[in-house]
Amino acid sequence: MAHVAARRSAIYIAMNFSSFPFNNAVKCFNKGFYPHKRRLNKESLKIIQLTPGAGEMYCGNCLRDNALVVEWNRLGHDVCMVPLYLPLTLDEPDQSESVPVFFGGINVFMSHKFPRLWRFVPEKMRRWLDSRKLLKSIGRRVSKTNPAEVGALTVSMLKGEEGHQQRELQELADWIQKEHKPNVIVFSNALLLGMNNHLRKTTGAKTVCVLTGEDGFLDSLPEPHCTQAWNLVREHVKQIALLIAPSRYYAEFMSERLELPKERIHVVYNGINTDGFEGKPATEKGDRPPVLGFFARMCAPKGLDVLVDAFIEIRQRGKVPNLQLKIGGNLNPWNKEMVESLKQKLQIEGLLQDVCFHPNVSRTEKIDFLHSLDIFSVPTVCNEPFGFYVIEALIAGVPVVLPDKSAFPELVEKSGGGLLYPHEDRRALVETLETLLTDDAKRQHLSLTGRKNAREFFSAKRAAQETMDLILKQEG
Repeated sequence: MAHVAARRSAIYIAMNFSSFPFNNAVKCFNKGFYPHKRRLNKESLKIIQLTPGAGEMYCGNCLRDNALVVEWNRLGHDVCMVPLYLPLTLDEPDQSESVPVFFGGINVFMSHKFPRLWRFVPEKMRRWLDSRKLLKSIGRRVSKTNPAEVGALTVSMLKGEEGHQQRELQELADWIQKEHKPNVIVFSNALLLGMNNHLRKTTGAKTVCVLTGEDGFLDSLPEPHCTQAWNLVREHVKQIALLIAPSRYYAEFMSERLELPKERIHVVYNGINTDGFEGKPATEKGDRPPVLGFFARMCAPKGLDVLVDAFIEIRQRGKVPNLQLKIGGNLNPWNKEMVESLKQKLQIEGLLQDVCFHPNVSRTEKIDFLHSLDIFSVPTVCNEPFGFYVIEALIAGVPVVLPDKSAFPELVEKSGGGLLYPHEDRRALVETLETLLTDDAKRQHLSLTGRKNAREFFSAKRAAQETMDLILKQEG
């Protein structure tokens, strides 16, 4: 995500900085420069959590990290969450709010694009370019990132001290050591591991990395950057004390891609903040048209077009003549054209009036959305290391119908709250949805079972404790 804030607006701002109020911007930036100090006991750890922001997008990994930081602090540890590239966009209190953004997207891009020139940029200007207000404004205007444009930047970031972002890396290392002196540094994903060697040398901290979907991005890079980036990640993970994956599927998959023994990667299933999900699920709300729901990023890789086609076929078959479809989740500018084409298809079929779209909703709106559903399905065609949206649906009491691939079989097994269908068989998706829509008793059973088990197993508290247990073993 280092490239997210880069685009044309970044160059424009960097070249026109003189018209902006530097003193006020730097003053505001410095207000959050020192994290809150906690009184610790001798068993407590001091932890830095490094998490990249994603602009205006709600990011599952950001929500996971934020929830873990809350729980680790409750356990008595001193945890500082540091945002990278852009401020975090969350639907709950931001644990990084009082901490400056490091590796600000504009500086990262300009350091890469103009390495000789940018090393002489005054510190005052660099801090202003890293200010939250400016980076948030950039995040609102971010357009689609073309992997072909960021391959070299990704490799540079993974080179760490040998890349073009040495100054950004030194700034982060100096701040961490001066203000926190951590025992442990946690990387939110493996794309950040170019920082690992220098941070370990500077702080003496042990490092932890969570593996979570890096393969999709790395594989999308053009050659030679794809091969170079994979090779760098493979070298970096050898120096990490603890590697964690969010599912058995992804642990096994990444052990092969990273050429590591399987036992090197530990599995800790993700957990979420369950506050606010207590409402009554739709399966208990009496007579009304049944509602099928989708809540994820509105795009083809998540299978939105597949579910729309399934909805159309179910309505045409006539067994569930009044079925409604609700579609929610992140809608970015580059996916609007696809969504509009789906609306046109629904209009042609005479079904658009029975479909509601809910893009970019708040946490409260998301929970209300989930509570209005009878069945939830995200028929992804991409590989999913986990699937936060599945857990949210289960905790809201909504039975899920998912393809039998990636991490989904594990989530259904752990929760008992859903059904699987053969992932290459779209007719099987239609038939599975239709069968469940016409079986009230089965839906009720899956709703109650899934909700109970998911609330117990997929909580942030459980994930935080399991992760901390692994960290403490490394410390011991």
